[in-house]
Amino acid sequence: MTENLVSLTVDTADHVAEVTLLGPGKGNAMGPDFWRELPLVFDALDADPDVRAVVLTGSGRNFSYGLDLPAMAPAWGGLLGGDSLAAPRTRFLDTIRQMQDSVTAVARCRKPVIAAISGWCIGGGVDVVAAADIRLASADATFSVREVKVAIVADLGSLQRLSGIIGEGHLRELAFTGKDIDAARAERIGLVNDVHPDQEAVLAAARGLAAEIAANPPLVVQGTKDVLGLDRDRTVAEGLRYVATWNSAFLASKDLGEAVQAFVERRPPTFTGE
Repeated sequence: MTENLVSLTVDTADHVAEVTLLGPGKGNAMGPDFWRELPLVFDALDADPDVRAVVLTGSGRNFSYGLDLPAMAPAWGGLLGGDSLAAPRTRFLDTIRQMQDSVTAVARCRKPVIAAISGWCIGGGVDVVAAADIRLASADATFSVREVKVAIVADLGSLQRLSGIIGEGHLRELAFTGKDIDAARAERIGLVNDVHPDQEAVLAAARGLAAEIAANPPLVVQGTKDVLGLDRDRTVAEGLRYVATWNSAFLASKDLGEAVQAFVERRPPTFTGE
């Protein structure tokens, strides 16, 4: 399972697996290797009888800057050209569904997943931690459902999963504005359970909580997760299917091209609604 991984590392001890994001993009940005490897890792952890809980964290100072836009641009095919027909849109739909399935692998893993978050957790990073069971943060953690600022409807699970975590009002505010929120507000709205002084402390807390879970009867813990997820998983699946279809039809726009170009040129974008 852990051989030849590029974007993740996996270490297991005392029935707890620790998965660390590596990138390899700056700030653990999520490129093609990440989307390919994430489900391989979590499906393997799900099947490993020695693993009873999982800690998910990021290497370096940040959890993740989110989607690696330059690395993922080829997956958009000819969509930015504005005249793409059914074939490239269908390929793009397949890409979205594959990326959605990567994130869902975290949620469907029968072993409880605890995210230990420090520094930036942006866009795709929020999608991934929303799929975890429990989220803990360090005091320097900053969260952003950032997709709206790059002319994308978030389509990897944050819009579907966060409503049950932080409520509709907070989710709509974060999704419509793309604003940053600090760890204190994240704790206040229920995005994270607890805030710890620094990265070392939050990781220690996550490991301690995972050990506490791992000490319980493993099949009962897994059954509890299964029962808790029954209604949510069905609703999330329907929402993911809808947004994947929506984006395959409407993602291509002048605003998306402007967002990508502005990112490359390191300038604020100017959106026209085209």
